[in-house]
Formats: sequence, C-alpha cells, structure tokens
Amino acid sequence: MAVNEIMKQRYCVFDLESTGIHHETEHITQVGAVIIENGIVQESKTFNSYVRPLKPIPEAVERFTGIYNTNVERAPRLNEVYSRFIEFMKDCVLVTHAGYEFDLPLLRTECNRFGLPLINIRCLDTKALFSYLHPEIDCIISTDYLIKYYKVNDRDLKRHDALGDSILIGRIFLSILEEFQARNLHDIHFKEEVVVKRFQITPLV
Repeated sequence: MAVNEIMKQRYCVFDLESTGIHHETEHITQVGAVIIENGIVQESKTFNSYVRPLKPIPEAVERFTGIYNTNVERAPRLNEVYSRFIEFMKDCVLVTHAGYEFDLPLLRTECNRFGLPLINIRCLDTKALFSYLHPEIDCIISTDYLIKYYKVNDRDLKRHDALGDSILIGRIFLSILEEFQARNLHDIHFKEEVVVKRFQITPLV
C-alpha cells in the first residue's frame, strides 16, 4: 500500500451499516460517504443511501443503529446503489475505519452475491494508520478511542449512521494526516505488516 503526497490527494471516506457484524452472512443496509479535498472534509459533498437487504434487520440491530426495517423496505437494492457510489468515489483514495476487517470484506461479499464488479482501488484504514504511527499502543483502536486521543468533535453527528460516521472518520483521518505531517512524513508506504487488534463487539440482545 502506497499513497504519495498525502495532503494533496482527494479522498472518499465511506462507511457501511448492515444487518449484523459477520460479513460472510450479513447484508448492507446503508452506504454513506464524504469527500476530503484540500485538507478539508467537504460536508456538502456527500453520498447517502439506504439499501434494501435480502433479509430483515434483527430487532437488536435496529435499536443499536437506529435503522429500522421500515426505513429500508422501499429502498433500492445494492446493485442500484453501487453504480452511483462508484461514480461518487471516482478518482479518490478510499478511507474507512476497521474497513480492512469489516467494510471491505462485506462489500466484497455483497458484490459477489449481486454479480457486481469489485472495487479495485487503494483504501486506507484509520486503525492501520494509527497503529503504524503508534505501534507501542496495545489496545483495540476503536472510533471512540481515536475521538478521545485526537479530541475530535462528534457532538454534531449522528453515530451508527453511515453518513454521520463517514464525516466523523474523515475528521479523525485529517488528525492522523496532521500527525504524519508533524513527523515529516509526506507519503504512506506500508512496507511491513502493521499489527492491528481486531474490534470486539458485545453481543446485542
């Protein structure tokens, strides 16, 4: 993974909500994304769509995410949303949080289900970037951890909402880029494996 001149790139920060936490068996319920360019989260340049999944959203997941079956019952299927998402993120480097372990595998699984072309684009994960900068920190790098570490404002955002979380991840990502700059690191080159602890979620009941 290599991204040169990190402050000059155009990024698309995205997040997915789903029917559950196991990417092998669950389905996307919402796709959200926001553009970062010129070192700013462009909150006027966003993508947001519910997705009608192939299975009902469990009641516990409804309560956790705030996305209910009534929200998605008339939503488009993923194959309709996907082409618009691909167009939105054109010419961008993708950014996620925990995307290497959840969002990208889930998207890959859903693309296989619908016979859609897989995304073949560079993607950065804020967990991996932070762990690259801080190999001495031996804990799970959650979104909440990074909010506290970088003192990122999230009070104006709806959490567990794909668009709200995308904007939040974008703010965190810019804080990480500032730390790269402060260390005189202008390019991102992962030449060796970065050790990242996988997320753990308390079972929803």
